[in-house]
Order: sequence, then structure tokens, then C-alpha cells
Amino acid sequence: MAEKVKKTAGHNVIVIGHKNPDTDSICSAIAYAALKNKIDDSRRYEAFRAGDVNLETAYVLERFGFEVPKLIESAAPDVSDMSVKKIKGIPRDTSMREALKTMRERQAKALPITEDGNRLSGIISLGDIAIANMDGMEDGALAKAGTPVRNLVETIDGTLFAGDMDAVIEKGRGVIGAASPDAIEEFVEEGDIVMVANRYESQFAAIEAGAGCLIICLGAKPADSIVKLAKEHGCILIATPLNTYKAATRSIQSMPVGAFMTDADSLVTFRSDTSADEVIKKMAEVRHTHFPVLSPSGKYRGMISRHSVMNLQKKSMILVDHNEKGQCVSGFEEAEVLEVIDHHRIGDFETAGPVYFRNQPVGCTATIIRSIYREHDVEIDEGIAGLLLSAIISDTLCFRSPTCTPLDRKTAEELAGIAGVDIDEYAENMFEAGEDLQGRTAQDIIFADFKEFEHEGVTFGVGQGSFMSPQNLEKAMEMVEGDIEDARRDSNTDMIFFLLTDIRSESSRLVFSGDGAAETVGEAFGKEAEQGVLLEDVVSRKKQFIPAVLGAIDRM
Repeated sequence: MAEKVKKTAGHNVIVIGHKNPDTDSICSAIAYAALKNKIDDSRRYEAFRAGDVNLETAYVLERFGFEVPKLIESAAPDVSDMSVKKIKGIPRDTSMREALKTMRERQAKALPITEDGNRLSGIISLGDIAIANMDGMEDGALAKAGTPVRNLVETIDGTLFAGDMDAVIEKGRGVIGAASPDAIEEFVEEGDIVMVANRYESQFAAIEAGAGCLIICLGAKPADSIVKLAKEHGCILIATPLNTYKAATRSIQSMPVGAFMTDADSLVTFRSDTSADEVIKKMAEVRHTHFPVLSPSGKYRGMISRHSVMNLQKKSMILVDHNEKGQCVSGFEEAEVLEVIDHHRIGDFETAGPVYFRNQPVGCTATIIRSIYREHDVEIDEGIAGLLLSAIISDTLCFRSPTCTPLDRKTAEELAGIAGVDIDEYAENMFEAGEDLQGRTAQDIIFADFKEFEHEGVTFGVGQGSFMSPQNLEKAMEMVEGDIEDARRDSNTDMIFFLLTDIRSESSRLVFSGDGAAETVGEAFGKEAEQGVLLEDVVSRKKQFIPAVLGAIDRM
């Protein structure tokens, strides 16, 4: 297989074939992306697909050790094309003080709260922290927030002498023990958090009164007897260098962010593949300023804001094996097309700016890809050679198609040598894999290799299946004939045609549907059109069938 190249510079480029991809479309995309990664260090090129792969293509990919390219349903800009800020999540037990420090360091106005493998729990914002500081003035605030002892110790720069660092404060008010020991015994209640100075009598009185936590301020180290007493009474004992005012103020900031965050269920979130249009619409409906981005599996990936939409980048694309709008992935008009590599007729394709357009009258796009490898003096490995060979065999019906040129055959023979396969033996195995009907529906067969066209206001679709076995061809024709009208409605075309090509006899049987379809076939081939009509010597959709249909439409 081609080596994997990791790149970070520039915007990634999608290399993609047509909808309802065939073997040439998939293999050429993979091979060309691999080549571009070798000759261009500025971007990362990746092959994608615009539909499900057929059985023949699946066989080829498995045979030469390649994974099926990822599916892309639309090339319209989405969240992945925005400036997603990679703000790392913090745990829900993080203190408010630590969260604020992190915001300053990251220059962020909000932080995601994550847990359990980067699952989003919520968001804490500067506004939330301000509210927390206000609420922290209320009695029992630390207990209500479920403040970990660790947070309190760290926030007041303290040292723990008694108690469990991993425990949670569950009850008690915040109390300043500046009064006399007698007074402390009067107003301290069980579980209170008491802050005192270096007065032994006050410390003793607070513990005896049932304080749940005693904080000794001004850096005084507690006496051994006080430490012992605190442990006996289950009182948390902390010493801090801060004075009582600073200790009290900071203690509020020890409350965990989880108690004040905006819960994930109340947030507007977007998946990385959410369209830009939907993002803009949602943002206009709410007053939120921060929007988490999640992966398809629900994991947190980053944050976007309204400003992110302003920095939207179009997807960059290279099209292989097609150049007509009807065959392009949805939303391609909103993408930046950089190159087109094709071997079909030039259709109704337009771009906003100049592109590298290479169109050659050969039997397969893979033949052109091989030439480009040679022009750049890039060696082809066994895996890529196998893919390109498979594409040529498929598109030329192993050199039987009239679209096949001497260059296709010569290229295939060279690639077969690199891949280490016998062409005839391999071709038979590949075609047999592709015509396997087990578990397939008529719709599967019709749309496995299907292309749509528009001419003189008429839309029509043409599918094709190639068969080595006459029995499989007949069985497929029976299945297709019963569902061809449903397929026409599903494709939303005026007419639909399906060629069942017999590779050995180099002929095709035709099934069709739609107003004017029979008349078009009769006009195109000069014979009465009936379901399953035999078209002798017709094996090429591109060179024989489509030109005849276009001519018939013109004459009609």
C-alpha cells in the first residue's frame, strides 16, 4: 500500500469520484490522492466516496489491502470547515479559582466540562463564575456545591493536617472565629467551617463545638494536641498563610465548576458534520455565545462561536472520473474545485475560477492517473498498481469495450506486472465477485453503477451491470424488470435505462422505463423497443449507449 503521509499545513483536499461510484471512480480517487500526497507537501489529500461501493469494487479493495474510503454526503461547508477552537475540557470538580486561571491562560471566556472519555457534561463561563461568587456568600454555599476538600486546601494555599483530601464538604456554614472562646462555643454549629487565628483556646473551642472544618490562618502551625483533637472529632484541619479575610474570600472560589455550569442538555451543540446553513440558523435562534462541537459518536471536539462562521472555509476538492453536475456529490457548487481528471465527454460543469482540467479520450481514468505518476517520476507500488489495473479492466471490460485504447491495454499490462497478477485470471475473479446476486435487491443492482444526465430539458439515468455468467444475467434481468419503474421514481428522472452487459458475447440487454423511453430506444438503435431488447455489440455506456440516446433526443 502507499505510504501514509501526515501533514498539517493548508486545508485538506477531498479527492472524489461520482455518485454511485464504480471501480474506476473509487480506485482512481485513492491512487490520485496518494500521488498528490507525494508531490505536494502543502496539503493533505484524502480519497472519499459519494455513495456505496459495489461488490466488484469491494473485492478489489480487499484484494489489494485498502480500506473503503469514507463517505461524504455533501460538499457544502459544515462545522469541520470552521475555525473550531480546540479548548481542552476540565473535570467537573475543578475549583472556580482554577477555572478562572485556566480561562486567562487560554484566553477563553468559557470552558467545557468533560468526563468519562471526553464526554461533554456542560460549560462554565465567566458569567457563571460571577454568579458563583455571589452565591458563595450565602450560608452553607460550599456544602451545597459539594466542594471537595482538595479544592479548599489548594485554593487557600493550605496544608492539610487532619481529614481526607478526597472527602467532600457536605454541611456547615462559613464562620469567622474572631470572638472569645466562650462566644465561639455559642455560635459555632455542628459541621461549620470555622476560620481562626493562632489562638489555641479558639481552636480548641471550635473543635469541641462540633466544627466540621477548622482553618487556622496567618501561617500558624497547629499544636500537636489540636491535630490529635481534630482527628478524634473527625474535624478537617487546615493551616493557611492567608489572613482570615483572604481565606474567607478565597474559600468561595473553591466550589466546583460542576455546581454552576450550564448543563449539556441545556446547550446548543453541533456535530462536526452539521451544515453551515443549519449552524447559522440555530445561532440566530438563541442568545448563547459558545457552542460545543461533538463528534458523530458524541465526544467533545472543540468550541465554535458566531465569529467562527465568519472564518468559514470552503471545502477543496479534486474530481476524478466525472465532470457533470448531475454526477457530482451534493453541494459541490459551494466547494472549491481545484482539479478535474476525467475521460468522459465534457458536460455542463462550471467552476467559479480556473482549474486544472485534464480530459483524455481513453477507456479509463486510471490510465490517465498512471500517466501523471510517470510524468512526476513517482514509482507505483504493488497496491496502487493493483487498484489502477482493476479500474482499467472494469471500465474496458477487460479490453472488450470500444472505449479501450492501445494506451489502456499497454498500461494495464505494465500494472499487472507490478501488481504480480495474471490479467485474464484476475479479471474473471473480479467480474464474478461483482455479479454475485446473493442477498441483493433489484435496487442494489440498478444503482450499483448508475449515472444521471440532462439534455435538452430531459433528465435520464443509465445504470449498467456486467456479467460473465448468462444465468446471472437472466436472473438479474428478471429482478430489474419488475423494479425499473420504482427506480425511475426514486432517481427522480424522466427516463431510466439499465444495461445488462454480457462480457463474453460483447452485447447488452436493455431494460427501461419512463415516458418516451421506448420511443427513444427505438430512435437510437433502429429497432422495436421491448423489455430485455438485445443490443448487439453494445457494451460501452459512455461511447455507444449515451451518445445514441442523446442523438435520439435531439432528433425527437
